[in-house]
Amino acid sequence: MSALVLSLAFSTPARGGGGESRFAEGKALRRRLNASSCNASSKNAQLMCERRILSWCYGIRRRNSAGLWGKATRVQVSAVAEEEGGRILLSDVVVKKKRKPFLLELREWSLGDIGAAGTVFGMHALCLLAPFTFTWKAFGVFAVLYVVTGLLGITLSYHRNLSHRSFRLPKWLEYLFAYCGVQAVQGDPLDWVSTHRYHHEYCDSVKDPHSPNEGFWYSHMSWMFDEKTMFDRVGTRNNVSDLEMQPFYRFIRDTYIIHPIAMGLLLYALGGPPFVIWGMAVRIVWVYHITWLVNSAAHVWGYQAWNTGDLSRNNWWVAALAFGEGWHNNHHAFQYSARHGLEWWQFDPTWYVIKILEAVGLAKDVRAPLEQHKTRMSSKPGL
Repeated sequence: MSALVLSLAFSTPARGGGGESRFAEGKALRRRLNASSCNASSKNAQLMCERRILSWCYGIRRRNSAGLWGKATRVQVSAVAEEEGGRILLSDVVVKKKRKPFLLELREWSLGDIGAAGTVFGMHALCLLAPFTFTWKAFGVFAVLYVVTGLLGITLSYHRNLSHRSFRLPKWLEYLFAYCGVQAVQGDPLDWVSTHRYHHEYCDSVKDPHSPNEGFWYSHMSWMFDEKTMFDRVGTRNNVSDLEMQPFYRFIRDTYIIHPIAMGLLLYALGGPPFVIWGMAVRIVWVYHITWLVNSAAHVWGYQAWNTGDLSRNNWWVAALAFGEGWHNNHHAFQYSARHGLEWWQFDPTWYVIKILEAVGLAKDVRAPLEQHKTRMSSKPGL
């Protein structure tokens, strides 16, 4: 096996050739591998041999064992997949299972699918009124609620505190921040946390609730409108027992729809239609897409610093919009960490808030990556 790898690798042309010629060379080498007398000890050994050859042909240096990917990015190296699914624009991610746009899929829509799609597109439709209702006060309400529901609600509470338990808060504060997440209108805490935990358990596999392996737009939003597919993949939601035993989260689940309606009525009482349009519709849609970009863009564009074995990327502009969540490869490498921006220059406002809470004695057991874990997960260029 090693002799064949070396002979095929060193017989490939020097780096720097065009993408099409490299692709043709890769397929030719694949045929040579399959036709060779190389007796791989296992399928995994043959796959490793194949990946090593193809990655050399593409001029990309990376470590090739058990999901250890190079520092620049993880590369999809299956020639067959590239031919069948195609790459996502400006990315090396190959779509393995192309999904039709959800409105064109011939399937039965459940009441949950209709409700989710109606909410999302209803909010988008209301945003068309934004130019006609703009006031600086309404914009201020939008900005404040963007931070309250996006940072305190989604990134700090739903994600880092409830999903990953990367720090502890007093129950009154945990519930307050979780309620801020409820007002982001992305689902109740039990639903949101369950989906996110399944994402990490099955990341970028056929059971992942939202992987770009099925297309960018599927990972961005279409997955939310298909309850049957979700159930087929993960079954009943039985991974949030730690939250479900708490009466507060059961109450929020059972009364979920009431809370954003109450917020809308409050905003109308305070500022009329401008406050409703900007404080609800525009703000909710803005936070929607920023959250969804972590699922889509941060698995498509960016770089990989750690050997996570999935498509997660560090993406600076997603991090800037999503309060530090865009350092997504860092997060997938150290899911338990309250800090996502691990370098001093990686902007992570959610981490700064957690540190403030820790400094005043409200956040306890704040977790960060261990040095031995960093060493084990480190990804270094080179074959």
